[in-house]
Formats: sequence, structure tokens, C-alpha cells
Amino acid sequence: MANIAELPRPAVALPAVLIVPGLRDHVEDHWQTLLAQRLDKCRVVPPIGRENIDLDARIAAIEDTAAWFSEPFIIVAHSAGTIMTAHWARRTKRAVMGALLAAPPDLETPMPAGYPTVDDLKAAGWLPAPRNPLPFPSIIAASRNDPLASYDRVAEIAKAWGSRLVDLGKVGHLNPASGFGDWPLADALIESLAAPALA
Repeated sequence: MANIAELPRPAVALPAVLIVPGLRDHVEDHWQTLLAQRLDKCRVVPPIGRENIDLDARIAAIEDTAAWFSEPFIIVAHSAGTIMTAHWARRTKRAVMGALLAAPPDLETPMPAGYPTVDDLKAAGWLPAPRNPLPFPSIIAASRNDPLASYDRVAEIAKAWGSRLVDLGKVGHLNPASGFGDWPLADALIESLAAPALA
């Protein structure tokens, strides 16, 4: 597990980035939205909304958006977008430099009211959640008080995926409801993923 203070801050230009939102619709002050606005080479997977949870449709949306890149890219996924990314990684042949996976939810444990049920997620193809190592370097940024997953469960996911685990402390679900608009640490984490490939 890496502490934030231990992360390198290489002086490299940020690479091409593919942003994978969770189940939410577009949110102006979400950190992913703000990140996309300041990146030169960036594409965002169009949100489908919380009502349509068909996993195949979401994987197809990631693949369609990834086709825009002619070079290896970094994935930046949040919440359910991290699980979508893990499913997509098992099917794609795209050249991925690395992935920043922020606040993955524990979809195998019932979530709060307003979120899909475990049975609905199974029927839509989400479960069982992937547990095989990802085919590219990855960082999981985990919260100590995320209402959608305990820290210990996220640590288990990180181990299964072969991801470096970064402890963010108590940041809720790392979204506007938890007090996060901009999240500057994302830039440093993207840089740390890009540095080995760009060296």
C-alpha cells in the first residue's frame, strides 16, 4: 500500500486519458468533469444513466470511445466505472498504459437505497465482479469511509487486480456529495502511471 506522500511527482506531460464515469449522469462539478476540462488529449465515455445498467452496453461504450485514441492511453475511472473497466479489460485488445481506479464500489454487498440491487446487477451481467489481475498497471485510490465499500473490501479488490493501493483517508465516495469537486491528486497519480511508459 502506498501513502500519498510517497508517490513520485515526475515532470512529464499528461498522456491521453479515457475517463470512465460511474452510474451517474453528467455532473458539472465532479472531479472527472473538471479533469477532462484541463486535459489536452481526453475523451469521456458518455454516461448512460443509473436506470440503464446493462453491462454489455457500457462495455461497448468504453470500447467505442477508446477507438478515438491512436496511442496508448490512461484510463481514469470512478465508482462503478472501475468495475466496468475491469470487465472491459477482459475483452479489449486496446493498448492501455495504466488505469487510475477511484473509489470502487463493493457490488456484491447491498448498496444504499437508490442504487441497483445485487439481483439487478447479477441480471445485468455485473456479477460476479472480476477478480483476475488487470492486464495493465493500475492504482486503486480508496476511501476509509466510502458508503459503497469498506476499505478492507477495496483492499481485497486491489490485491486481486494486482493494483497499487493508495489510502486517501476519509473522503467519502470522492464525489461532490462528499465535498469533492476538483481532485488535484488525480494528476499526480496519472503521472505516476505514465512515467514508466514514457521513460
